[in-house]
Amino acid sequence: MAKKLNKKVKKIILILLSILSALLVAVFTVAVNIYFYGIQKTVTKADAAIVLGAAVWEEKPSPVFRERINHAIALYQKGDIQKIIFTGGVGEVNEPAESVVAMNYAIARGVKKADIAIETKSRTTRQNLMYAQKVANSHYLKKFLIVSDPLHLKRSVLMAQDLGMDAYPSPTLTTRYRSFKSQMEFLARETYFYFVYLLFKS
Repeated sequence: MAKKLNKKVKKIILILLSILSALLVAVFTVAVNIYFYGIQKTVTKADAAIVLGAAVWEEKPSPVFRERINHAIALYQKGDIQKIIFTGGVGEVNEPAESVVAMNYAIARGVKKADIAIETKSRTTRQNLMYAQKVANSHYLKKFLIVSDPLHLKRSVLMAQDLGMDAYPSPTLTTRYRSFKSQMEFLARETYFYFVYLLFKS
């Protein structure tokens, strides 16, 4: 009786170990895909860049947000896009909306106000894209470059495409997540949120 019980316990342990191993392989595979997706150098022209929001410090963009804005400005100056859509609502009380700060920053650096559109309601990546899509529809814009940090792009572009947008990644060339530790922390976070999105999107 004890031998049969031990065999059952061993069988259960083997099954659990197999499931755990499969999960670890899946997580590792997704993490690797997220990393390499964000460093690909796909060059394509589009109607507009959608700049995903990030924190602002009083009336200035945070370093992360500034790099996203600068990247969109560079795309605009090269003629890869005709319009820039800045996203992001109010993060802290008494601060302007992220998109307003971004617009002012871009105008000060030569982008025509007529070539900028904003939304001021969003608080999450998905909301960034949803409200940007509404703005884009009102301006008859159809093709988009999604601008964000490299490790943020796989989930962001998937969200945009799930919303029916003709969207492509355009990673910032620089990021404050430079150290191995900060990159791994960001990658772990994005891998988690990627799985959460896949789980609940339907």
